[in-house]
This record gives sequence, structure tokens and C-alpha cells, in this order.
Amino acid sequence: MNPAVPFRSILFEHPDDEVQREDPSMFRDLNLDQVFAAVASGRDEYDLTPFFAAPLRDVRAVEYRHRVQQDLADDALSKAVAEFTLAMREMRENLGLAGRLRERYQKERWFLDAARIYGQAVTALAEALTAIEPGSHGFTAFRRYLTDYTQSETFTGLTADVARVTSALDEVRYCVLIKGNRVRVTRYEGEADYSAEVQHTFAKFAERTVKDYRVGFRGRAEMDHVEARILDLVARLYPEVFQSLDEFCAGHAAYLDETIRVFDREVQFYVAYRDFTAPMRAAGLEFCYPVMSADAKEVSVRGAFDLALAAKLMPKAGAMVRNDFHLTGSERIFVVTGPNSGGKTTFARMFGQLHYLASLGYPVPAGEAGLFLPDRVFTHFEREEDLATLRGKFEDELVRIKGVLDEATGDSVLVMNESFASTTLRDALFVGERVLDRMTALGLLGVYVTFVDELASRNAACVSVVATVAPDNPAERTLKIVRKPADGLAYAAAIAGKYRLTYRQLKERLT
Repeated sequence: MNPAVPFRSILFEHPDDEVQREDPSMFRDLNLDQVFAAVASGRDEYDLTPFFAAPLRDVRAVEYRHRVQQDLADDALSKAVAEFTLAMREMRENLGLAGRLRERYQKERWFLDAARIYGQAVTALAEALTAIEPGSHGFTAFRRYLTDYTQSETFTGLTADVARVTSALDEVRYCVLIKGNRVRVTRYEGEADYSAEVQHTFAKFAERTVKDYRVGFRGRAEMDHVEARILDLVARLYPEVFQSLDEFCAGHAAYLDETIRVFDREVQFYVAYRDFTAPMRAAGLEFCYPVMSADAKEVSVRGAFDLALAAKLMPKAGAMVRNDFHLTGSERIFVVTGPNSGGKTTFARMFGQLHYLASLGYPVPAGEAGLFLPDRVFTHFEREEDLATLRGKFEDELVRIKGVLDEATGDSVLVMNESFASTTLRDALFVGERVLDRMTALGLLGVYVTFVDELASRNAACVSVVATVAPDNPAERTLKIVRKPADGLAYAAAIAGKYRLTYRQLKERLT
């Protein structure tokens, strides 16, 4: 990063990195809606959802996020960011309370305290980043921004005013004299604290723990009319102090720096994902920063798994099956066949998840990964028939895939799962061939899960992979997806075994 380039975002190095939003309907097909809901859980105040729908289109932008997250892996930096986040949350709570309260000086006191917390949080983070010396462009530029900001007249004036007004308020002392229905408020002139004297006098009679008859104060912040009137009288006793409080609130009404506010929100994009994946890492699952390319479409992945499924299986996710796959040369499309419940759909979702998570700049669920950076990720999964469209299921599938192929480019990823299963084998073969030909002509990357074995060898761009079964028990699924020609034998054997129609079973029954 050029030192002269000002910091603007911990997510986007350049303004043009922030692109149009992705269609969230694809999230449901890939179960990414479940993933993102879990990542954002408990962080509603940050509104992270728009970030999940804004994938990156530049490898440089992806690597920018990779380096930021590698910095956050440092315990000291992670701790500093966590403490800053907690302080900013407390500040917002105080501001929110100040906005809800009715009494003028009470509102202003909570506002003053919010500004105090803000000043301390920013100062602490700036000092921590200076001591840590992060390596990423993002945190390096943000550290430089914080250094300049904390030395600016705006910030130093704010912190000085906070200290001055707070100190003046801390010096306010007053007495409340209650007689019948009358309340009198006076300045404190060194009168004796009789409550302390009474407690001291009777302390010698205390022999055991007794019931406490003291009246406690309410926990809520709102004042009643008596407390509000007392506060008004105190303000009349110390007009200069409360005038300085008025002036502080008026002069620093917009004290919160916009860049720091944005950082506080954006950094949660990283922290939330790290917290979401931490239990999976502890269970033995691997995540990696993929090597991304905007040109080469040779894909190579080791030890990949379905992130949504892993989250659902916790804490036993460490035992889940992981798969390796690769595409080389002119290979572009995995055609997946095999028995039902063999892991075909999971493989398809995993392929889509890997590419989309990589386009967000996140570590992906795999031991190693080299991926192509797509311009869009499309899906075509089975849908329930919608009576409102007045279309049959097969017709609806045709309309949807046409819309996808019209929008897709050679830089897109398309994941198709059990498409055209609602029609005859002949029609499914005919349409499948046309769709694969169109996908091949575009040159996009894809997965095509099908029950039609003939599609697996449609052309040189298609790579046949099969969901395998245990060699000694065809009814047992291994959940491993391997490269091999589609033959349907494993599926046929499994079905025959299910209904006791294998050669061995028939022979036993006949004898």
C-alpha cells in the first residue's frame, strides 16, 4: 500500500472493491444462509448481512483480507480489538440510554460518560497497534490513521474537555435536608456525616449477622420527579459546572469519528467468522487461506468439507469425511453420479461454498486450496412446485436454468444438483447434454449432480466423479467422491441388496 493513500476501510482497500450485492437465493441452496446466520448471531447491532452478499472480484482485494485476518491471529492484536469492541459497545449503550432519558442533565451526564469511554478506547487501541506493529496493509494504514487522529486538535480537545467537565462534576457536593414534605438542597459545607457516626457507635453491639433494614436504590436509570427536582436545585447551586456540561454536549454532539465507527463495525466481519470456526478448528478440522487466481481455472483442493454440515455436527464434526478434488488443463465441470445418500449433494454444496467463501476473503474449510476467483456463483437446485407460476416442475426448471445460463459468464461458477429428475430419463439426458454443452461453451467452472450416467462423459471438459460405497457392502456409503467412470453398478448393487435380490441372496432364498 502506498503510504500516501489514506485509510478508508478494513474490508475494502479501494473504493471500487465494494461491488454490487449477490442474489441471496443462492445462499439457501448452498446452506450458506445457515452459515451466515450463525456467524452473525449475537452481533445484530453490526448488521453484517450486507457484507456476506458482497463478494470480491479482485485477487488483490482478497489477499488484503487474508493479511488482515493473519494479523488478527496474533493474540495481542486480537485482545486489543476485543477490548476496543467491548468499550465501543458500552459507549453505544450509554448513548442509547442518553437518548431515552427525559431529564436534561441526566441525559448530558450519560453522554459525557459515553465520550469518556470512546476517548479511552481509541487511545488504548492506538497504543496497542503502535506496540504490536501489524504486518497487513489494512492494520498498518489504520494504525497510521489512529496516530494522526489521536494527535489531532479534534480528539485532544475532546479528551481534555471530558477530563475537565468530569473533574468539575466530581467536585460537586451537596446536602439534602428533608422535613415533612419539604426538601431543601444546599451546598456541602463540611457537615458531619452522622450516618457514619451512628454506625461507628453501634458497631460494638453487633454480635451476629442480623437482618438488614436499609432501603436500597432502584436499579433503573430513570429519575422520578423528586430526584429530577433535586438535580435541578443542585444545578442552580453550581451554575458554572452545569453550564460547562451544557457546552460540552453542544460542542461535541458529533464526537464519534466516522472512520472509527466504520472500523468498529467492519472488523466484526473477521472476528465473527473466526469465533464461528474456532470450535471446528479445536475439533480437528482445517481451514486455510486459498491461493486465488483470476486467470487459471485449474482447481486443487485437499481435505475439503461442507461448512454448514460441520457446524451442525459439532462437537463431533472432527470425524466427518473430507474430500480431495482437482481440475487440470481443459477440465471444467465435475459430473457427479452414484447412489443416493452417498454425499453427492454435500460435494456440490461444498464446491460452491469454497468458491463463495473464498470470494469473501475468508479462510475456506479445507487443508489446502487453489481456487479460481469467480465473478458470480450460480445454483440450480430442485424447487417445490409453485402454483403461482402456472408452470409444471420440469418447465420451471427449464426456465430457471435458461435464466442462469443467460447471466453466467466464462468466469462464473455453476452448481447444479439433481436437475431435471422430475422428467423421463430420455428428456433428462437430452436437456442435460444441451446444458453441459452450453456450460462448456462458456468455459465456466461447475458441478453437475445427476442420475444420468451417460452425461459423465459428455465431452473433454466433463470429469466423472462417483460417490463410492464400501467394497464389501454396497449398501454402505463411504461419502467419498472419487474420479472414476460412471457405471451405476454400485447403485444397482445397493438397491438389489436392499430388497434381497443380489445373486447370493437369491441363491440362498431359492435353496
